[in-house]
Amino acid sequence: MQSKAAKLFSLALIALTISISRPSSAQQPAGASQTKASVPSYQNTQSSPDEDIQLLKKDIRSQKKQIIAANMDLTDAEAVRFWPVYDRYAADVAKVYDTKIALLQEYLENYQAMSGDQAESYLRRRAAVEQDLMQVRLNHLPEFRKVLTGRETALFYQIDWRLDLMINLQLAQAPVINP
Repeated sequence: MQSKAAKLFSLALIALTISISRPSSAQQPAGASQTKASVPSYQNTQSSPDEDIQLLKKDIRSQKKQIIAANMDLTDAEAVRFWPVYDRYAADVAKVYDTKIALLQEYLENYQAMSGDQAESYLRRRAAVEQDLMQVRLNHLPEFRKVLTGRETALFYQIDWRLDLMINLQLAQAPVINP
C-alpha cells in the first residue's frame, strides 16, 4: 500500500504543480511584461482570474477526494458512513482555504510596498488561518472516529496532511518580501 500511496502522492504533486504554477518570465510570451507577482495575463482568455481560481479549487478538491479514496481502502459499508463526514470536513476546510487564498492574493498585490506594520499584520493573519485549519481538523476528529477505527482515522489525517503540505509547497512559491 505504501508504494501505491507514494505513486498517488507523486501524481498529485505533479498535478498540483501543473495546476497552480505561474509562468516564469522565461515562460511568458515574447513582449509580455512580468507583473509584480508574476501573475499570468488573462487578456486573451475567456475566463477571469476569479473563475480560474474557482475551477482550480474545485479540481484540487476532486483530486484530494480521489487520492483519499484510493488510499483508504474502505469497504462499501465503511464508505457509506465515511464520505458524508468527509464532505462536511472538506467544506469546512474549503472555507479556511478560501480565506488563505484571499490572504495570499492580497499579499501578492501588496508585498512590494508593504510597510512593516502591514507585513506583521499579514503574518498574524496567516498564522490565524493555520490555527483555524488545525481547529477544523480537531473539531472533526470525533466525527471521523465514529465511522473509522483509530488507525483508519490516523491514516486519513496523514493522507490529508500530506496533501495539504503539497498544496502549501505550491503556495510557498510566492515571492518573499524585500526587507
